[in-house]
Amino acid sequence: MNAAPPLLAVEKLRKHYLSPKPWFGPAKPPIQAVDDVSFTVERGETLALVGESGCGKTTTAKSVVRLVEPTSGSVRLEGEELTTLSAEQMRQRRKDLQIVFQDPYASLDPRLPAGEIVAEPLRNFAGMTAAQRRERVQWLFARVGLRPESAAKFPHEFSGGQRQRLGIARALALNPKLIVCDEPVSALDVSVQAQVVNLLMDLQAELGIAYLFVAHDLAVVRHISHRVAVMYLGQMVEVADRDTLFATPRHPYTEILLSAVPVPNPRVRPVRMLLQGDPPSPANPPPGCRFHTRCPLAQAICREERPPLTPREAGAGTQWVACHFR
Repeated sequence: MNAAPPLLAVEKLRKHYLSPKPWFGPAKPPIQAVDDVSFTVERGETLALVGESGCGKTTTAKSVVRLVEPTSGSVRLEGEELTTLSAEQMRQRRKDLQIVFQDPYASLDPRLPAGEIVAEPLRNFAGMTAAQRRERVQWLFARVGLRPESAAKFPHEFSGGQRQRLGIARALALNPKLIVCDEPVSALDVSVQAQVVNLLMDLQAELGIAYLFVAHDLAVVRHISHRVAVMYLGQMVEVADRDTLFATPRHPYTEILLSAVPVPNPRVRPVRMLLQGDPPSPANPPPGCRFHTRCPLAQAICREERPPLTPREAGAGTQWVACHFR
């Protein structure tokens, strides 16, 4: 009996942006925002994508839901290839695949009351009567911690945390199987961040939703994720379950990222590892390992051969690392 495929399977995903052709001189090389990225997300699981700004996290997330069209590669949801679907077929598939954006204000239509924003997916897909939509919207508002009577308000009348709850309610409307969360708490105050993260975890426990969670706050990632994928300059450098990655990171870049996490104990003096130099341009990435220009372990082989993402045995499972020496 064949095992069921993972909920989401991404293989060799690439997204390259072509630069405008100049009037004079040679054409500029394409920007390799995402280059040969592969990962899976199981049902009811949270996979966090982490890395410094510009590493390709958000481009990867948007490519999964085809808000940007991948240059090449495969994106399969429950075994169905999404990259070859027509616009109408993809529209129907979005019932199972939703997204929560980073900016909770820019992602909401300022001309519509909140109840209409949350009811819009129901009008487009669910085939409900007006009374059924109102009842569903009231349930969604209550479930994400908003007063049902606030459905008549407009987005500008809500706080930032309340607006993000609206975005979550809209994403939940059609009972999706996977929600892509593109840095959903980075624009919020710390206390509100905790409320939204706990809400996402409660919804996952109750409804069995899977999350592809894009973030740069490693404290949030440690709280919400089951597995973590670390990206650098458009490529994966390490993938492991949360506890293994935070306890025993293998890739030098992962070690440096984790050393920057604040320690909530004034008696502990953490050892900071600083990155030297700036990240290379994604339009002209270095050959071999893309991290070798800033890596303290770099040797000649790192400048010549790209290390594949290979499995290493770990305490709770398999740890995948792209490094010649780790």
